Amino acid sequence: MADPPERTFSETDQAIMEATYRALREHGYADLTIKRIANEYGKSTAAVHYYYDTKDELLAAFLDYLLEQFVDSIHGVETTDPEERLELLLDELLVKPQENPDLSIALLEMRSQAPYKEAFSERFQQNDEYIRYMLKAVVNHGIDEGVFNDVDANHITRSLMTIVDGGRTRAVVLDNLEELETARRTASEYVDAMLR
Repeated sequence: MADPPERTFSETDQAIMEATYRALREHGYADLTIKRIANEYGKSTAAVHYYYDTKDELLAAFLDYLLEQFVDSIHGVETTDPEERLELLLDELLVKPQENPDLSIALLEMRSQAPYKEAFSERFQQNDEYIRYMLKAVVNHGIDEGVFNDVDANHITRSLMTIVDGGRTRAVVLDNLEELETARRTASEYVDAMLR
């Protein structure tokens, strides 16, 4: 898998996505309305509806926006060293969410809707596939370079994703950011045990 298909966000789309981000952080998924997004956007609900017919359509676009932000942050990593790159990826997945716990809550709420909303399900699956692809590519690169043990990269990747997803979920459900720190430490211990 290469990079996910890139969606072009106009300046208006970008402003609406940023307003959605702020509204989600403040109100969460359950209490999010187009009116609250419009208030953050500084325009009328009609202005938001001009671009997005429904809240679900807007939130599906928001998930695309978040994935694009993640892809951009990964592309910004300059090192090609597999060990450093893997550490930076794990930091992106388990340290960065500590900066925005309210967004983590809203995303978990949206994730819980994925079985019922196909657009959400597709976006979360695409996000998961891309992250697994990135992790697997780094592990395979490390194996090819002789830096990592010759292991089943697919298994390692799925195990790391289990640690990531578990840490993120526990941090939200237990309202304890230390769960992310524990997951990050566990991921490092797993990498040391399996890859080095």
